[in-house]
Amino acid sequence: MQLETATWQEVDALDSSLAIVPVGSTEQHGPHAPLGTDSLNAGSVAQAGAEKYEAQTGREIVVIPTIPIGIAEEHRSFAGTLWVSPDTFRAYLRETVASLAHHGFDRVVIVNGHGGNIDALNELTGIISRHDDAYAVGFTWFNAVGEHSTRMGHGGVLETSLLQHTYPDTIRSDQLETAAERGADRWGEWVAGVNLAHDSIEFTENGVVGEPTDASAELGVELLETATDELVSLLEAVSARTQQKR
Repeated sequence: MQLETATWQEVDALDSSLAIVPVGSTEQHGPHAPLGTDSLNAGSVAQAGAEKYEAQTGREIVVIPTIPIGIAEEHRSFAGTLWVSPDTFRAYLRETVASLAHHGFDRVVIVNGHGGNIDALNELTGIISRHDDAYAVGFTWFNAVGEHSTRMGHGGVLETSLLQHTYPDTIRSDQLETAAERGADRWGEWVAGVNLAHDSIEFTENGVVGEPTDASAELGVELLETATDELVSLLEAVSARTQQKR
């Protein structure tokens, strides 16, 4: 059930304790992909996971609107990028989960599409599960696509492929070659295991990391199917889990 298109009576009648909270970012993804890449991809995986979970189990699940702004100050040099502080991000999400728990949705999977959110999500879900009236975990889709996870960059092959499958009109195909030529091979500038670069402009001219020219809609289909299957397995585990607070 998509919360934004449901009525309160429909939600009230729902016999479920499980909810998905998609989170993304509004930030540069090179000259070929939209600023909303992370949010669009998180929303796609969340919706596909909910639909498959409902089909397999016969139980409904709530999916809330995607939270579109995350921790992305590292991309501040590129126009259109928006960001909030880690404290604001954690507080907003914590209160959102608390409002879900108030209505009985106290098993929450946060489906994430942005690498910059991961550390804060790991910390936040621990706080929620220990101290609040809910149990929460974070799921980052591009870490759940098997061997393809090693190819994750920024505006690279994975993110571009998923968009080519789900939102093909958002990809500027005429910019793919330029995106690859002026991008970087890897994230950061590393010495002795330390990343010296705090902002992406320090190591990538156009914001891209990876090879968007290797992307395809066919790979996007595979990525969505794999991430969906992994998300469904997680939803089943979270739904069945009994949380013991001490």
